[in-house]
Amino acid sequence: MSATATQAEARRRRTRYPITLAVTIGCYVLAAVAGMFFLTDNVGAALQILLWIVHGVVLILLIEKLGAAESSLYAALFITIVSALCVHTIGMARDDLTLQHRGERVSATVVNEWLDPPQGRKGQLSHYRLEHQDGTRVPGPDMQTTSDLYDVGQVLTVIEDPEGKLSPRTPGQADLKAELLGAGALALATLGSVGWMARRGSDAARRRDRRKQATPEHKARAQQEEQEAKLREALRTYPVDRRGYIKVHPEDYPALSQHQAARIAWEMGLRAEAWGNQGSWRFKETVVEEVPLD
Repeated sequence: MSATATQAEARRRRTRYPITLAVTIGCYVLAAVAGMFFLTDNVGAALQILLWIVHGVVLILLIEKLGAAESSLYAALFITIVSALCVHTIGMARDDLTLQHRGERVSATVVNEWLDPPQGRKGQLSHYRLEHQDGTRVPGPDMQTTSDLYDVGQVLTVIEDPEGKLSPRTPGQADLKAELLGAGALALATLGSVGWMARRGSDAARRRDRRKQATPEHKARAQQEEQEAKLREALRTYPVDRRGYIKVHPEDYPALSQHQAARIAWEMGLRAEAWGNQGSWRFKETVVEEVPLD
């Protein structure tokens, strides 16, 4: 196989392999998101953190195989964080769907409100305690919003959970379209990161190839492979002389020794003649004195 054909085959292998690996990693990330979503309500926070750490380590090992090892840590960290956000967003969408399915719309009055204690730049959630018009407390945890929207004494229409497991929400808050769009965007961000790392790995492989091709050793090997292919073609197509020999000129193959030429001929069912060549290489199925194979 010539050097050009060898390089083309190597490029094809590099193209196929990152795509297959990237698809595998993408499927793994989506499976991890789905698995963590179903485990959220069944395992404690400590075990969830441990599982996310294991997930990140596995991602580092997989992304390194794409060929961009210098960025694998940051990419794995980004994908892990975004995956966790995706799981949280899907959980919110599930709660909204559950509340819409079994919840009841009621009128409730805000009887108390307070903010989370300030924690640096972290946003403060607003909490609201609600009561029915008859003075009974709305079941479930207190309602929360990301900004101060309501005041004490204000009457709201909310959807309450009869089982008291979910906090009440206004109809606008219980609209799961935003959560589904957010979860989809986060999932696409993780897959996009995998694709980007596959692209970086492919670019890094091409740069390595260019550096390798610039070395004298690679050029010499490429020349030898090219002349080997040329000699094989000559042994297949050149006519035989009146004594049944295929004759070639050594100056056409400066990168090959006579022993190497003999090896190539032997692979094709011919023998290299060591006697009476008069400056040429002669090949035949049977010879007087065979050139030893190197």
